[in-house]
Amino acid sequence: MPYDSTVPTAAPTIGVGMVGYAFMGAAHSQGWRTVSRVFDLPLRPVMAAVCGRDGDGVRAAAERLGWGAAETDWRRLIARDDVQLVDICTPGESHAEIAVAALEAGKHVLCEKPLANTVAEAEAMAAAARSARLRGRLAMVGFNYRRTPALALARRLVAKGRLGAIRHVRVSYLQDWLVDPDFPLTWRLRRERAGSGALGDLGAHAVDIAQHLVGAPLTGVSAQTETFVHERPLPVPGESTGEVTVDDAALFTGRFASGALASFEVSRVAAGRKNALRVELNGTGGSVGFDLERLNELYFHDHSDPADESGFRRILVTEQSHPYLEAWWPPGHALGYEHTFTHQARDLLRAIATGADPEPSFADGLQVQRVLAAVEESAGRNAVLTSVPGPG
Repeated sequence: MPYDSTVPTAAPTIGVGMVGYAFMGAAHSQGWRTVSRVFDLPLRPVMAAVCGRDGDGVRAAAERLGWGAAETDWRRLIARDDVQLVDICTPGESHAEIAVAALEAGKHVLCEKPLANTVAEAEAMAAAARSARLRGRLAMVGFNYRRTPALALARRLVAKGRLGAIRHVRVSYLQDWLVDPDFPLTWRLRRERAGSGALGDLGAHAVDIAQHLVGAPLTGVSAQTETFVHERPLPVPGESTGEVTVDDAALFTGRFASGALASFEVSRVAAGRKNALRVELNGTGGSVGFDLERLNELYFHDHSDPADESGFRRILVTEQSHPYLEAWWPPGHALGYEHTFTHQARDLLRAIATGADPEPSFADGLQVQRVLAAVEESAGRNAVLTSVPGPG
């Protein structure tokens, strides 16, 4: 139901502490700020504290983003009595340590994707989440694109059998912010901090969306990865260059446990593509297509239509009967990227209040991590053709 500011709420509160306050921290803050002002919830989040290593920076972020206090040590944030839920928005290198400590301290945890930098770290996190679940504490991975209403509608159509048996899945996720060879060597370009490049940054979303929509895990992959720019300027003025130790792009095919085939393409050097996530599923009974640059639209083909009426039709996903839309605007009034984080907060708060298992779980995040590791292993095995035989 729509939020009515004239009606007082009796919902109990839950204190949220967030670690990290850059781009993703700002996006998560938007979700926590707005969720209880839009949805009628059984729990109301209180933005208790935000944490970052730079004292001046984190205090400024707390003021700008709406957090009640600032900390410079994540251990102090976890120890706060007014924090019951820890939201992790840091680079992947610190996900495992923070998440495991928070779960062991009796906190609920939301962790940004990818879950970790390695399978071993993800396994430790999933084990900690299983143990915490026995004590009533929940853990969820932040794959926010699941919360796009159009993709949630696609999942609903698949689950209802409207596409029949899924045979083909195609996902591409393309960006261009690394086309310029003079773009500086940020943490996202160092394996020790990010785990991988476009593969972990964009491929994690692609894999999660594909598995979520199909409702089955990937069981095998064949892959190629490439780094096109191997040296980049260090971010400190006057310094020299440093080595890029992650991939710029990855291509891989896959097979689902259901037998469906999939293809994936992810790149951060695709000139002209800013945040181009595209998904298509083809089944025996129909198909769906989605483009993040038109995120309020889903394209649907019903293969049972007569041939002279057959084709893809556009569904404007803004009706109150569509996923997440019951609390937003009248039909035809579009939502944006930031709303996915509000929906993410809604789903986690409802799970905590009811004791339901949140999705995607840390086990789901571990499955994605295993696929990413298999892609890297496959790419490493694929031979490079060093000479081409002549004709005849």
